[in-house]
This record gives sequence, C-alpha cells and structure tokens, in this order.
Amino acid sequence: MSTDRRTLLAAGGAGALTVLLRPWSAHAATSPALQAAIERFTGGAPLQTGRVTLAVDAVVENGNTVPVSVSVQSPMTAEQHVRRIALLTELNPQPEVAVFHLGPASGRAQVGTRMRMASSQHVIAIAQMNDGSCWQHRVAVTVALAACLEGE
Repeated sequence: MSTDRRTLLAAGGAGALTVLLRPWSAHAATSPALQAAIERFTGGAPLQTGRVTLAVDAVVENGNTVPVSVSVQSPMTAEQHVRRIALLTELNPQPEVAVFHLGPASGRAQVGTRMRMASSQHVIAIAQMNDGSCWQHRVAVTVALAACLEGE
C-alpha cells in the first residue's frame, strides 16, 4: 500500500489535533502545591462539581494576560450565599491566583480578572458556600506563548 502526501499530511494533522484537543480529566493528577492550596482553601471539605461556571478560553495565544470569569449559582441571601471564590492554576509557580470574598450584599456571585499562565494547564475555580460546602469547575487551557516562568 502506498501512502501519498495528502494522506500523510491528513494523518499528521489529525494526530496533532488529538494531542492539542484531548480532554483532560477533571480528576487528573494534580501537583502537590495545588493539592496543598486546595486543602488550605477548603479546609478538607470534599469538592463537588456543579454550581460553578469558569469562563476561560480553551486556547489562548499569550499567557501574559488571560481573561477569566467565575460565576456561582446562589441566591446570595443571608441563609444561602457564597463566602469565597478561589482561582487556582495547576502548573504556575504559585498555584493561588486570587481569592475573592463575597457575602449576601454582593448581589451576584460573579467575579472576573486577568491572570498569567506559565504553560498549558488546568485552571480551577472553587466556591465555598456559607454552609461550608465547596464546589468546583476545572477547565483545560492550552497556552501558545507562556508567561510567569520561575526565575523571571
């Protein structure tokens, strides 16, 4: 069987797309620094999925300024509200990007910022509710040009 140039290029392109767009498990192994940051934030409470929406592009051209927003489904009343939202990264030298403190007077449980990313990795948003429960959303982000490398 002979392979022509088009078949070879198509196979190479499909292979590259498979690697770039592969789904990363929400339960993938995490770095010890990230695990410690999650433990500090949650106080050991189990992480649940749902209620949190992390909006960040799956592919970013430049890791120097990556826009991120987090929203949490909550009525934001005295009886039920978001206490804190943490924004964490898997592979940055410091996993803690930001912690936002909220309360019933915040109106909506929604925050946004820009962050730097050292490389392609998971970005994690964790919301801690006033009842102590913690909810998360993880998004795999591919970075074309990295930022915030160690020693720079």
